[in-house]
Amino acid sequence: MKVPFLDIRESYRELREELDAAYHRVMDSGWYVLGNELNHFEQEFADYCETNHAVGVGNGLDALALILEAFDIKNGDEVLVPGHTFIATWLAVTNVGAKPVPIDIDELTYNIDPAQIEAALTSKTKAIIAVHLYGRPAEMDALNIIAKKYHLKIVEDAAQAHGATYRGKKTGGLGDAAAFSFYPGKNLGAFGDGGAVTTNNHALAEKIRHLRNYGSEKKYCHDDLGRNSRLDELQAAFLRVKLRRLDEWNMKRQQIAEFYSHELRETPLLLPSTASDLQSAWHLYVIRSEQRDNLQTKLSEDNIDTVIHYPTPPHCQKAYREFSQATKQLPVTEKIKKEVLSLPIGPQLTHDQFSQVAESIRHIYRSATSQ
Repeated sequence: MKVPFLDIRESYRELREELDAAYHRVMDSGWYVLGNELNHFEQEFADYCETNHAVGVGNGLDALALILEAFDIKNGDEVLVPGHTFIATWLAVTNVGAKPVPIDIDELTYNIDPAQIEAALTSKTKAIIAVHLYGRPAEMDALNIIAKKYHLKIVEDAAQAHGATYRGKKTGGLGDAAAFSFYPGKNLGAFGDGGAVTTNNHALAEKIRHLRNYGSEKKYCHDDLGRNSRLDELQAAFLRVKLRRLDEWNMKRQQIAEFYSHELRETPLLLPSTASDLQSAWHLYVIRSEQRDNLQTKLSEDNIDTVIHYPTPPHCQKAYREFSQATKQLPVTEKIKKEVLSLPIGPQLTHDQFSQVAESIRHIYRSATSQ
């Protein structure tokens, strides 16, 4: 039996009737940009994240960049970012002219290490981007204490953490503002690109509403040098349907994660850590192995798809060649890039499929030890 890493067609098949109805509602309305569907989704998503505001934008990268721009972070400023993350976290900083300053990650959580932040601060530091990597919330209390002490902004990169909680509070309202991606493979995914900003800061929300729409509040009146980055009506309508299933789907992800952790506990793999004061969204279930590449090959031979997130961290990319010397400052990032492997964990995965994943891994290690 083939086990795909993620088949996003399955979410459409499960919700076909509701999604088709949303499609026809939008198409029949004749209004496709900045209309009622977006207004409703923004309110519903803000309520879900327990924030005062949500602003729909074109994608997750724009969500991050618009937050930084609205906070007037610009050329000459510095923003602290984790070394191990998708490159969009860094690109958002570069997009506004600021400099990303890489901070190594905590080896237990894979998130930015608060203990290393103060040593990296300079007079140019303006913000910290806390990525909730793989769906696990970053250590927000420690980060907020540092931010308050040094008058810094805390931006959540919540692209992988829709519905995750930290000490009883939803991601999206744990800092000054949060950026979400609705890329199709996310826990809350659209059927195209999309993103949102959540915040309790009214002025910031209004600023981003202007910036996303050519810097305009009123048609043909442009108060800011904005851009075109708007979550369209069709994607907003689809996301409204899927938002109603998000908690249910996250629970399925959690059940699969618990199954993996139980079934793989006696293998040599390093499994994801958990904590009683937070709930991961389990966007990814990431194991670690010193023989990662060999394990991935053997799983592929068993018809099981896996993905490496992320084989080449931003500081090793050609786009950031000026950071090539950062390798020495990021030993944990350098270590885990050779070891991490993501197993299938989508909510439409069947019990037979994720059982096959676990059994295949156990068989691989039993065979290795018997030789």
